[in-house]
Amino acid sequence: MKQLFTIFGNPIAHSKSPLMHNLTFNGLGYDATYIRYKLEDGTQLRNKFFELNIKGANITVPHKELAFEACDELDEFAQKVGAVNTIVNNNGKLYGYNTDAPGFLKAISEFKNIKTVLFLGAGGTAKSTAVILKDAGYEVSILNRSSGRLAYFQDKGFNTYTFENFKNQENNYDLVVNMTSAGLDDESLPCPLEILELVVPQAKACVDVIYGKETPFLKFVKAQNRPTKDGSDMLLYQGIIASEYFCEKKYSFEEIKQHMQKAFML
Repeated sequence: MKQLFTIFGNPIAHSKSPLMHNLTFNGLGYDATYIRYKLEDGTQLRNKFFELNIKGANITVPHKELAFEACDELDEFAQKVGAVNTIVNNNGKLYGYNTDAPGFLKAISEFKNIKTVLFLGAGGTAKSTAVILKDAGYEVSILNRSSGRLAYFQDKGFNTYTFENFKNQENNYDLVVNMTSAGLDDESLPCPLEILELVVPQAKACVDVIYGKETPFLKFVKAQNRPTKDGSDMLLYQGIIASEYFCEKKYSFEEIKQHMQKAFML
């Protein structure tokens, strides 16, 4: 019987995940199909899983923290970061994983001599990625509009700032990353322009986790002649790791990659 996979999120129409995973399933001869599902109420995620008889799912904004709550079992890293973006239904139990962070780590590995990193935004992706970067030896600071979401990062020993108290007199960041959805559906920036004017010109590179669109953030960075990367590589790598879980580790990273990367060439 054909297995059903999906992506839960809101907004969801722009998601490349169905194309990525369907190309992979077809290329590998795996009997499955992958759809998208706009989920407005993240607290319904678990119910929808069983109602739609889904074998596995990816979870995107704004539901990654609620996805964590929906799982019966969590892998060690997902447990550590409190955010889940991949769930597999194994005999009626939901197993949660986080593939965002390892995907991001692999995506930025091509930038050399990066030691200090500034995240713009403090959501689910920032949580998981900050932890994996710290474990890998990077020094990560978090800048968010308000202080509420910063408690998690403060508890884990990160430098944190709000727009009001951010001072860049001593901190030059090698890498600046937009971790927010600012610019996905509008022309907004992830933080006030005056902050970008402080940090971007001194950065060795800048990354936006949004993919497939030149966001206002990326336009600003390019005007400063800084190297940029959008979220495409991160999306590809986290998708390959998710597919390893979906296909029960029957295929290697490289086997999946040769099919999934075609989604970025179309």
